[in-house]
Amino acid sequence: MTLVADQTGSVLGTPAVKIRNEAEAAAAQARVKSLLSAPLSAKAAVEVALLNNRTLQAAYNDLGVSEAEMIEASLPPAPSFSFVHLTGAELEIERQVTQNILALLTLPRRRQIAEDRFKVAQLKAVEATLQTAAEARRAYYRALAAAQTVRFLEQSRASADASSELAKKLGETGAMPKLEQAREHAFYAEVSGQLAVARLRQRSEREKLNRVLGLWGSTLAYRLPQKLPALPARPRTAPEIETEAVASRIDLQIARMNLVALAKDYGLTRATRFVDVLEASGVDRNEIKPGERTPRSGYELSFQIPIYDFGEVKVKRAEETYLHAVNMLVAKAVNVRADARQAYQAYRGSYDIARYYQKTILPLRETISEQTLLNYNGMLSDLFGLLTDARARISANMQAIDAKRDFWLADVDLHVAMIGGGGLGASPVEAQQVSSQSD
Repeated sequence: MTLVADQTGSVLGTPAVKIRNEAEAAAAQARVKSLLSAPLSAKAAVEVALLNNRTLQAAYNDLGVSEAEMIEASLPPAPSFSFVHLTGAELEIERQVTQNILALLTLPRRRQIAEDRFKVAQLKAVEATLQTAAEARRAYYRALAAAQTVRFLEQSRASADASSELAKKLGETGAMPKLEQAREHAFYAEVSGQLAVARLRQRSEREKLNRVLGLWGSTLAYRLPQKLPALPARPRTAPEIETEAVASRIDLQIARMNLVALAKDYGLTRATRFVDVLEASGVDRNEIKPGERTPRSGYELSFQIPIYDFGEVKVKRAEETYLHAVNMLVAKAVNVRADARQAYQAYRGSYDIARYYQKTILPLRETISEQTLLNYNGMLSDLFGLLTDARARISANMQAIDAKRDFWLADVDLHVAMIGGGGLGASPVEAQQVSSQSD
């Protein structure tokens, strides 16, 4: 776990931890409890997931299995012993020790291949850790945005409820016509419907976060902040984003290491193309007759004769497998470059959109609401204009929350595109299309 902990710690700020016994499990649970006692931050959510996600711990167990396989492949093959006891007119006893000579001769190369395979397994554990962290951050921002939307709609419904109740009382006195009353009641009903949908989404997003964090029972009572984090003062710049992604992406490192192992495997296949089995045996035989004992000793050498295949099939298979890995590595490098460009474009576009809502649209909506209310109080506009503005203000605030959420999701995707850890999420445009279709 040393390489896994070092790489994940430098990238995430929280090293990966493999839980091996009850003491480590108790320490992890104590840390999780401490993190959940305060309002959960994105960094804390990642740390909880790394400590508490059992699927990730299973990936670390797979790494342990790979380590055992590497050690097993690094050991010389054990010799076999056979004992033959034949009786009849005479007694014959034969003892034989057999050793695979070809396996001994190729042991250094096989050990190197096993070590490379283990390094691939380590990198896959790093990738699983990064993927869990990215899923935790995505689920965290979605759950936080959903909760913020619910709180905003609850405030809006409280205002709509007060207006609806006032309209009802004014209608009873005859001061407000039925049309105006119906508009107030309809506005309250619309906001209530939006709130019901938002609450359902909030519960769904929180359960997704619970699943990634591995929480259940009493641990589900954790708190989230009231709002999404503020936008950074300026967006990140990435002039060499493609080069950094190609150098740092963990899936490219895995592909390169696989290629190294295949190259060594291909060389071993070519070296052993004519001989598949080469065994040497030490033989000790005793023939016992009445009154006479004849000991014999010697050796036996056995190997396979390549009559029908001189190794071409085996070499061809290894060669094509290696070339396939080469082509897939080049294709993955092209895709990594495209992922980096796409992720940065989404990141920068999401930042500009969220910033525009924050700096321009919401202040304008606030100004329009104030002036519309003044005109209504001065009887310069009717109730219909006031309700229309209220609907537009609610819509603008919900879109602003979604825009900020999309920015933080794009920030996660940019991080994934640079270092790896799973596929990219849907872009803001794609997410909006999917949401429109579902609605």
